[in-house]
Amino acid sequence: MLPSADQNEILRRRTFAIISHPDAGKTTLTEKLLLYGGAIHVAGAVKSNKIRKTATSDWMEIEKQRGISVATSVMGFDYDGYHINILDTPGHQDFAEDTFRTLTAVDSAIVVIDSAKGVETQTRRLMEVCRMRKTPVMVFMNKMDREGKDPFDLIDEAERELHIHCTPVTWANGQGLKFESVFALDNRPTELSDKLQADLELIDGVYPTFDREAYLRGELAPVFFGSAYKTIGVQELLNFFVANAPSPRPVTAEERQVEPMEDKFTAFCFKIHANMDPNHRSCIAFFKICSGKFLRNTYYYHVRKEQQMRFAAPTCFMAQKKETVDEAFAGDIVGLPDTGNFKIGDTLTAGEKLHFKGLPSFSPEMFKYIDNADPMKQKQLEKGVNQLMDEGVAQLFVSQLNGRKIIGTVGQLQFEVIEYRLEHEYQAKCKWQPLQMYKACWIESDDDAELDTFKKRKAQYMAYDKEGRDVFMADSAYVLSMAQQDYKHIKFHFTSEF
Repeated sequence: MLPSADQNEILRRRTFAIISHPDAGKTTLTEKLLLYGGAIHVAGAVKSNKIRKTATSDWMEIEKQRGISVATSVMGFDYDGYHINILDTPGHQDFAEDTFRTLTAVDSAIVVIDSAKGVETQTRRLMEVCRMRKTPVMVFMNKMDREGKDPFDLIDEAERELHIHCTPVTWANGQGLKFESVFALDNRPTELSDKLQADLELIDGVYPTFDREAYLRGELAPVFFGSAYKTIGVQELLNFFVANAPSPRPVTAEERQVEPMEDKFTAFCFKIHANMDPNHRSCIAFFKICSGKFLRNTYYYHVRKEQQMRFAAPTCFMAQKKETVDEAFAGDIVGLPDTGNFKIGDTLTAGEKLHFKGLPSFSPEMFKYIDNADPMKQKQLEKGVNQLMDEGVAQLFVSQLNGRKIIGTVGQLQFEVIEYRLEHEYQAKCKWQPLQMYKACWIESDDDAELDTFKKRKAQYMAYDKEGRDVFMADSAYVLSMAQQDYKHIKFHFTSEF
């Protein structure tokens, strides 16, 4: 076990993600939490998708222009004796895969719901991942300063749509133009309007009291009301969060369960970000520390590569402001400079061979050929495409028939982001050609002869992924269905993890 001083460091960690549908106010809430932590001193105003002062967590150039988050930002700060790591995730569905992977690196989550719109599609999807992983969640009903749904209806909708029991911890004093404040239900004001009095009687009769154990099991969500924009209800959420959210939890590896208090260091890579510093075309690999303590300039074992590596400049982040750290603990996220050594899912340990699962690439839904638009910049384009694909937001396939490069994504916005970043970060220009494709699936078989026959017959549909594995690119649901019927010994996988 670790020395008690190091154990105390781990116990004061709170690592969580903020998740929501786009435009529910997630980035504004992140900023207000950072303000309370003294990590920033002025909040960026994110209003009607035009950012006046750029929001701290949206720092990629395209995010500033579009007013949306397209990459997960990692930010750390201290508050009231706790060390908090926030992972602010992209709300846009085209970047859901980045968010899914981020949820593997957190111990809890805060779900932000727009009180005028209620529970929206992306929130439902992300909540499914939390449920699958039994991640504890708190709910923040945002934008109470606008006319919206009745608070009781919002809680009912959250229970119904997110499949979780809810209990209010704070309550709104008014709504829309009449919204003035929130108060904690365990510390109620003495003078109340008839409406509030009636609300409180209903709350007492309908909802269970907060049960921390049920919350930690992922069965009960405490609910808070407020307005991130007006900074009402945010501190109540933060105070309750640090007191009740879990410190780092055990992580299951293929070989065994890893406990945070173990003295030996382990960590896995859940995200790679190309070009965080445009002056040095380097990538940063983000590692979630699962156990023990990380020390700068110490040799650690890279399990996939089977080699020892040490890191002279590990970093922790306040959005894009990064500082070199000498040590970090279970629960922390460290950024390691990467010159092509890491892939998403890689493990670093003190020597043990461990593999952390649950970081798949999903089968893309949109495909385009990518071609070079400037013959003088072929090298820049190749480097840019390779680095951006390492981030795992889009996937690269190479046709086995003609060697052409194909980019697969889950949404149109990703193509725009790739094109923009290639031009502005790598000085390379690309052009796209449409490709009618239904699904990319990874294939494998114990029957080599059948696999060989399949690959010959389907040669025009075969590609390699970045790891050189066989991928079947079916151009319609019918073609895929027939292939599955005709080739009984071939397994068709829709995620890269099998």
